[in-house]
Amino acid sequence: MAYPLRYALADLALALSRVSENSAEVRSTAARAAADMIGDGAGIQLLRDDGRYDAIVYRHVDDERSAALSRVLDHVGQLPDDDFSTALAASRRPIVLVGDGVEPLAGDEHHIHAAVLVPVIVDNTYAGYMVLTRETPGASYSTAEVELARDITGELALAISSARALERLRVSEERYRRVLETMPEGVLQLDPDGVANYANEPMGVVLGMPRSQLVGVSLRGFLDDQGQKELTRRFGECAQGRSTVGATRLMRADGSRRSVRMSMMPLMDDQGKFSGVVCMVTDTTDHIDARGLKRQLDHLRRLDSLGQLIGGISHDFNNLLTVVGGSADMILTSTEEGTDQHRLAQDILEAVGTGRTLTHQLLAFGRSEGNRPEIIPIPDLLTDVQSLFSRTLGEHIGLDLAFGKDVWPVKAERGPLEQALVNVAANARDAMLHGGMLRVAATNEVIEESETSPAGRVVHLVIQDTGTGMTDEVRRRALEPFFTTRPTAAGLGLATTAGIVQGIGGHIELESEPRIGTTVHLYLPAAEEKAASSATRQTQVIGNVLIVEDQPEVAQLVQRLIEPAGYAITVATDALMAVTQVAAGAHPDLLITDVVMPTMTGPELAASLRTHQPDLPVLYMSGYTAASLGPQLHLDDNSMLIEKPFTRSTLLGAIRTLCGPQPTPGS
Repeated sequence: MAYPLRYALADLALALSRVSENSAEVRSTAARAAADMIGDGAGIQLLRDDGRYDAIVYRHVDDERSAALSRVLDHVGQLPDDDFSTALAASRRPIVLVGDGVEPLAGDEHHIHAAVLVPVIVDNTYAGYMVLTRETPGASYSTAEVELARDITGELALAISSARALERLRVSEERYRRVLETMPEGVLQLDPDGVANYANEPMGVVLGMPRSQLVGVSLRGFLDDQGQKELTRRFGECAQGRSTVGATRLMRADGSRRSVRMSMMPLMDDQGKFSGVVCMVTDTTDHIDARGLKRQLDHLRRLDSLGQLIGGISHDFNNLLTVVGGSADMILTSTEEGTDQHRLAQDILEAVGTGRTLTHQLLAFGRSEGNRPEIIPIPDLLTDVQSLFSRTLGEHIGLDLAFGKDVWPVKAERGPLEQALVNVAANARDAMLHGGMLRVAATNEVIEESETSPAGRVVHLVIQDTGTGMTDEVRRRALEPFFTTRPTAAGLGLATTAGIVQGIGGHIELESEPRIGTTVHLYLPAAEEKAASSATRQTQVIGNVLIVEDQPEVAQLVQRLIEPAGYAITVATDALMAVTQVAAGAHPDLLITDVVMPTMTGPELAASLRTHQPDLPVLYMSGYTAASLGPQLHLDDNSMLIEKPFTRSTLLGAIRTLCGPQPTPGS
């Protein structure tokens, strides 16, 4: 009897090894073998990776009984904290149940009269159990049958352990393969004759042919005579167990040449004999040399310095425009319509408006790091940048703007977004040296989720030129920083545009065909439509106004603009003077202050005065835009910003919005 059982166990081990890659088949095979060899029914209940029991796999010699008994014996989803599991895990010995002892396992309605629970120990860890059942009244299990059950669970444990080892090996190999396939360097494995027996995808890119075609090809075919001599020398060093590193040039399948840095490491077989080399190949053709990198970094520094200079000049110019525009506004309101003075004042105000638009655009470019997004209507945006487009393109390139009034707005910083559009226009101009047409269109779209963008409403900006176009290779790299096909360019235009667009949650796509032109697609997330807030500012009638401005002429102008409205005015040209006045007992109802001042900024002044008057309204004024001011200006519910230059009506309107009605003159 021993020999047949021994053969049966050997057959079971062989059967389990054949299905070791399929966990369900392993359990089914073991359960079926136990039912056939011991009799009646047998089930395998193993633990999942989360520590709970997986579904039982139960087999009965009478197939009609398998399903019913499987349902009653199944502990799927349960933790191994019941009495049986705890005892099996602790003792690691079988538990034999007969008579009434079976009831806790299956109840009495299924007429199981005997059962055996055998723990499955895998890699010295409790992994579940095998359950044997008999339904014959008075049935029991002999010692030999229990030992046979232990042998079966032993074979099952070995199969599970082997399967887990194979899975770990598979995962390790997959991880190794993924590393080789995703690393940017080319990897080439060569036999002692220099013939490739493995190549990763980047290696195929370097050599310009599919990786599958590289296997069986000699590396010597990609080298000139000097390179082949160098390869022979390096193979000799590797055969002696030494690694080598050096630069060489490879000839691609299309005849072009690439400069590479090649590291070669020897491979040894089980007997320690030289069996080939592994080559790590880094393409250095497109790397920026030290001189080129220094030139581009210097260019970036000049751009940054220019941005700061533009910001400072625009701020000072806005102060001058404030005085000019405010004075012209006062002349306009004090002269009769139709007179020369009235018309001249109107001309001055129109010129001030044009200057204001120009300086705000300059400020947006010079100080684009403000991180103050706003809701931007697309028609307004394209109308505002039309003049910038025209100046960028020149007279030899036509401009066509197409958009509807119903185009959704977007939420972004206006300055960077304008810069992104102008960068695209500048690229288009450089591609149309002999003239052409630039077409800009804006439409609403609802897109589905993809690898490049989430689903939702977007504004689709299409910027199309009729220039020279790009090859596929250039188009794929066009968004890379510092990549350019023009030796005098920095290669930052489209890369900056892509960064700005991605920064607001959008994405950019390029279409291009040589000699036909390029189309840039910008997908910008539409701003969320929010219901108008029902909250209103707390209004109060004010009489005393404290004006703090370090430019005396601007301070005097503000005083002249609002004094006729009935306000009592106190002017301070120094923030510390204003603090002293309030500390001495002055009680202003409103503070109007510049934001950027030498001794103390406007927000710092407001914070100091609010220690005496917590509810003091503050109207900030600045020659910088809100976006340009960035984090140095925080507006709460009791403060506003008015941008210079402004007129009397604009200033008084801001005061009414912030504080409520103005006082009655003489009150």
